[in-house]
Amino acid sequence: MGDLPSPIDDGHCIACGPLSETGLKMQFVVESDESVSSRVVVPQLFQGWQGVTHGGIVALLLDEAMAYAAGARGVLGVTGEMKMRFRHPVPIGEPLTVRGAVLWQRRGVLSIEASVSDAAGKALASGVGSFVSRGSVAPGERFARLSPK
Repeated sequence: MGDLPSPIDDGHCIACGPLSETGLKMQFVVESDESVSSRVVVPQLFQGWQGVTHGGIVALLLDEAMAYAAGARGVLGVTGEMKMRFRHPVPIGEPLTVRGAVLWQRRGVLSIEASVSDAAGKALASGVGSFVSRGSVAPGERFARLSPK
């Protein structure tokens, strides 16, 4: 990844940014097991096939949960690699739960898993990724929108 500078959160992230005009404005909480979760309803703006969330947006949901899982550990990271599995269509306009959890951390690399499930808890999509640290911060500093449950 070379000499990338530390990522800067300017509030315009399409997934979590409060200043993004068309974004999802996701808010994450830290669970008792140190995983993170967010409730979100994907609007029709992000539709692929009729009534179904576009696969790229599902990737965005998983990636964001992974980033916040790293942040809950105090790691400011960027995605190095991500593998996804689509189990069922992710519906538009219905409540979803997005979760992320760190599996392991070795030096500046974290392995993180994430999932998207419906209101009944049915797994719709999952992913695992590698995140590369671009610095460390106090969890409340970089992730001001990340709060304990």
